Amino acid sequence: MNEPLSHLTPYTEAEKFVYCLEAVPDVELEATTAVLKTLEDIALTQGITSIYKSCDTIEGLEDSLNTLIYDDHNFKDYEIIYLIMSGQPNNIMLNDYYYSIEEIAEIFEGKMTGKIIHFSNRKALDLTDEESQYFLDVTGARAISGYGSRNKDILSYNTIDRVFITMFQENDDFKEVVEQMFQKHYKLCKLLDFRLYY
Repeated sequence: MNEPLSHLTPYTEAEKFVYCLEAVPDVELEATTAVLKTLEDIALTQGITSIYKSCDTIEGLEDSLNTLIYDDHNFKDYEIIYLIMSGQPNNIMLNDYYYSIEEIAEIFEGKMTGKIIHFSNRKALDLTDEESQYFLDVTGARAISGYGSRNKDILSYNTIDRVFITMFQENDDFKEVVEQMFQKHYKLCKLLDFRLYY
């Protein structure tokens, strides 16, 4: 289900948008996922506009990003590219295939200038300095963030991701945002092992 949420919040109310790509088993199945419900709730209660797309292949991921970059006139306003995808540490799984963080960087090559790429805790993110620098250099992103722990009992999109998105809406300095997150939600940040590479 590929559904823009802009109808929930006028563009004028939101300074920064969130672009969410969720990996699903089959995009042909029309289903409202828990992630989409969370984004709708964030739009209604906090006035933060999101565009939601689902993908089930690496080609679908690439097509969705190209549509966003080349066809959406608001692309510059999308501060966070939010990826909800399963996988092992430092790779994602789409259609039963694994793609490394380096392969993801090459798909995003030069297209993410100024963006923050944020992974939910459906997959662990545990990059070396070299891996994170490669990703940032190739994509042009300002930062990449996610969680070192893949805790199946706590879904980050229902909890700490909401906090991250909301705080970043109010403060453009991601280092300050992370500091505030650890001050206000220390236990959750530590439990999920929140990480930001920049």
